[in-house]
Amino acid sequence: MKRVLTIILCFSIAVSGCAVGPDYERPMVDTPSAWRINTDEATDTVNTAWWEQFQDPVLSDLINTALLENRDVRIAAARMEQFMARMEIARSGFYPQVAYGVAGSKDQASKNIIPPGLESLAETWQAALNVGWELDVWGRLRRATEAAYADLLAAEESRRTVILSLVSSVATGYITLRGLDAQLEIAKRTVKSRQESLELFELQFEGGVISELTLAQVRSEYEQALAAVPEIELQIAQTENALSILLGHNPGNLPRGLPIDQLSLISIPAGIPSDVLEKRPDIAQAEQNLIAANALIGVARAEYYPRISLTGLAGVASGDLSNLFEKDSLVWSIGGDAIGAIFTGGRISAGVKQSEAYYRELLYKYQQSILTALREVEDALVTTRKAREKLQAQERRIKALSDYASLARLRYDNGYASYIEVLDAERSLFDSELSAVRTQSEVIVGLINTYKSMGGGWIAMAEETANRVDFPSQEENDPEHDTGSSSDKTK
Repeated sequence: MKRVLTIILCFSIAVSGCAVGPDYERPMVDTPSAWRINTDEATDTVNTAWWEQFQDPVLSDLINTALLENRDVRIAAARMEQFMARMEIARSGFYPQVAYGVAGSKDQASKNIIPPGLESLAETWQAALNVGWELDVWGRLRRATEAAYADLLAAEESRRTVILSLVSSVATGYITLRGLDAQLEIAKRTVKSRQESLELFELQFEGGVISELTLAQVRSEYEQALAAVPEIELQIAQTENALSILLGHNPGNLPRGLPIDQLSLISIPAGIPSDVLEKRPDIAQAEQNLIAANALIGVARAEYYPRISLTGLAGVASGDLSNLFEKDSLVWSIGGDAIGAIFTGGRISAGVKQSEAYYRELLYKYQQSILTALREVEDALVTTRKAREKLQAQERRIKALSDYASLARLRYDNGYASYIEVLDAERSLFDSELSAVRTQSEVIVGLINTYKSMGGGWIAMAEETANRVDFPSQEENDPEHDTGSSSDKTK
């Protein structure tokens, strides 16, 4: 027996460096050498807390609050802990598994069955340690541990993806909110101006100076501006509610900082397409999922080979509890076994095919995530540039419409034009001012999306803030857990 165990142990050591299944190799990826949009003013700001460039302390406070209170971040952190435990479970298979057992019994046999002179009452007492150790000859445990470790890293990258989306969403929501605030201010200012005009024209109508048609036209423009106010207020409330959820708070009002036209524009981050593959957590997560799937192929193929284990038992056994721990009560055994499949009806081969197909699925997802990332960066860069060009044109149009409105009113006051011309100029000016504010928001949101799509070291900085969260222990969450007695509570 000792010779057999020695042969098994030597054989396992000799092949311990082998592991069935393919070793992971990163797939080749074809990336462009440059972006379609070349930005001369791009700076190396991808590793900084870009939201602080806005110089709005309220926005910075909201982002910090979201990182500490957001439920999605906490869910991702709890998921990471699950995968960490799974990896420890998989890794435990490398070590011998030791268990103990204690048993005792007293049995009374029928005296009508036991021959005369024999004892009918029997006692059995035993205590033993059992040891089992699976020798990882074919690398099944190593591949399983490799897959579990990749799953853990994927969960970590998933949490970083949540943090990336959270910071970007809070910043985008805040910019949208400040843009709506600016639109509301324009709408209320226009309503006030048109209300004053309406009151004046009502007096002129009563005096017979103007016709009812002109009064109806003035009232129509006033009602149009008035109707825009509740619509914008509705959008403000919905944006505040969405932001509140991101902050981990109940829906409600939110503080305001700088107006949107006083925010300092953040810089465009510099980078090349190949950098995105290293900085984006979602791409890193997709690759870790691919690594795990590759390792699972080895786990599936290892089922073709026998599982070799060493077993042992040591303990004491006696028919009398008083002499259980004496030398003569010692019992032990040592052995080894190899268990393998002969016929499984195609179960093992089907498992290998399944794992290989799963790897191909994740390979395509990995490649797709890269294409999506490159597209998102291109979209953000194009949006930022074109929104800036659009805003410049709108600002020039507002200047022209403002001059047009002033001249039209001057012509009306001097009797050279009807009030229709004034109304048309003011209506166009009102619409252009609202549109310009929306475009201004698009410019800033485009810059935010550029940082989001490029990833970078700023995610690690945000992660440091999120890591300061103190999670309650299970005992604190248990309603039955109480360190004091009921009398203490009464006191």
